Amino acid sequence: MLGYSDRLNHALAFAAKHHDRQVRKGTSLPYVTHPASVALILTRYGCDDETVMAGILHDVIEDCVRDGWTREMLEERIAEKFGETVLDAVLEVTHRKYDEEGNEFDKDEKKADYLHRLATASDRARWVCAADKVHNGNSILADLRRTIDAGSVWGRFSVGREGTIRWYRAVYERLSDLGFNAPILDELRGVAEALEKYSMASTAAAR
Repeated sequence: MLGYSDRLNHALAFAAKHHDRQVRKGTSLPYVTHPASVALILTRYGCDDETVMAGILHDVIEDCVRDGWTREMLEERIAEKFGETVLDAVLEVTHRKYDEEGNEFDKDEKKADYLHRLATASDRARWVCAADKVHNGNSILADLRRTIDAGSVWGRFSVGREGTIRWYRAVYERLSDLGFNAPILDELRGVAEALEKYSMASTAAAR
């Protein structure tokens, strides 16, 4: 269970405010259930408050530039309320839209940039990355098991079934190659393998 602290509750309230009216892809679940679940995963592994807060806030800058809030304003508020350490970890797992010269990334370039930047990311950010993928991957698996129309699940993702499965494998392999050997990596590998096996079984059944 997520440990009680004013700092964590403050982070959850901040995330809930900025993710207000956002829902999980293909569902009616409030989006804030995702960062809350990431926080629970990180707490389960005994991560410190800064890592858990980064997990709670990891999508705010990427998804919440709206309603009068600019990226710069969000960064400033996170640093002010939760500290530069938390902000740094959040930025390290935030997908960038543009490169250093201001050129816009396409979808593949955005993912490649994310994987590349993991090389210089802190272990705190790598924990958040892994917990994010563990929750998202398990959510996909749960939805697949609940439906008779797998296409409705994979259709939520612009890269489809194969691209989505490759992404989870790529994140696991990148973290592993970088020497990140935290115990959560075993869980992430299990998620990637489960998605691959589910896909193979579905393909075989359709033949």
